[in-house]
Amino acid sequence: GLQEFYKDIQNDPTTATRLEVAIITFGDEVEILVNPSLASNFLMPTLIADGVTKLVDGVREGINVTRSRKTWYKQTGQPYYRPWVILITDADPDDMQDVSILTNEIIEGMNKKEVFFLAIGAQGADMNKLTNISDPSIPAMKLKGLKFSEFFKWLSASMTTVTNSKDGDKINLPNPASWMVGFSI
Repeated sequence: GLQEFYKDIQNDPTTATRLEVAIITFGDEVEILVNPSLASNFLMPTLIADGVTKLVDGVREGINVTRSRKTWYKQTGQPYYRPWVILITDADPDDMQDVSILTNEIIEGMNKKEVFFLAIGAQGADMNKLTNISDPSIPAMKLKGLKFSEFFKWLSASMTTVTNSKDGDKINLPNPASWMVGFSI
């Protein structure tokens, strides 16, 4: 699914020149696998789930990366879109992780329109915990089975919609029914 997302980004000329992607893993260690880059400037890695789940540290790193990148855009006078931080997990955060502080950071960032946060729970994820760390306006969403390809197709179409919009436009994202449990129109 991640490879298809990468291909779809590259195949849309507008999205390919506007959308930056960063990838951060949070197993035994938090690791930035891809620093914010246009799709043409990196190869999409293959991810493998293993180890513990330093979820809070991983999300916090994602928020820090987006803040740093926004600062760079502001300093260089370039326009930018509100960054999305997308959490995909199949597990609970480790017991040592302080979820309540992260929740406050996410809600504050959403309220200030600094970031758009989307939590996706794959098989094995505790949806109650994911909902608790999410902003109430955008609750955590559960992946149907292993429909990662469908999720990344939706994400690609969503990013294309966003990058083709103008400042102030109301954006209608594509229907997530193909990948999301419980979504219907």
